[in-house]
Amino acid sequence: MAGLVFLAVFALSTWIPSVYLMRTNPAALERRMRVGPSAETRTVQRIIITVVFISFLAMFVISAFDHRFGWSSVPASVSVIGDVLVAIGLGLAKLVIIQNSYAAANVTVEAGQQLVSTGLYGLARHPMYAGNIVMMSGIPLALGSYWGLLLVIPVLAVLVLRIRDEEDLLTHELSGYRDYTQRVHYRLLPYVW
Repeated sequence: MAGLVFLAVFALSTWIPSVYLMRTNPAALERRMRVGPSAETRTVQRIIITVVFISFLAMFVISAFDHRFGWSSVPASVSVIGDVLVAIGLGLAKLVIIQNSYAAANVTVEAGQQLVSTGLYGLARHPMYAGNIVMMSGIPLALGSYWGLLLVIPVLAVLVLRIRDEEDLLTHELSGYRDYTQRVHYRLLPYVW
């Protein structure tokens, strides 16, 4: 049952904003659809996104085995909290795309791209990644697994590397980014990092 609820939450949290983007900003949706190691132009980003994909897949596998074999006992209320975290995380990620139509799934700066420093970008420089962390923290709980949470650790580690490399690119290629980092000090979470 937890798996079906998770699928419903994931589908609705993905499809509704995607339909909105399809109607209001199809170019932004298209940027988000170019995803995966082959979409990355920088070698370090190909490696990082490969690790993220493998960790994401492993999170589902471990969570499924955990639920199936009862390695951890997750109450239904915690699974509901996990579903809420998934919805919030995906919602944040989609809101970022609405606020910044250049928020691509890969690390790149496109011709004509403008710096966005308002909305969620006024609080943290990488709000989409913050949403992704919230979502990934919720997935194992939604699927009835505490063990799956362990996979959030390698994702956080490679996410730090991704952000540092991405900021190097943005500092050199996106006009105004260096000044933006002086105004918005936090990368993921205000007052934390």
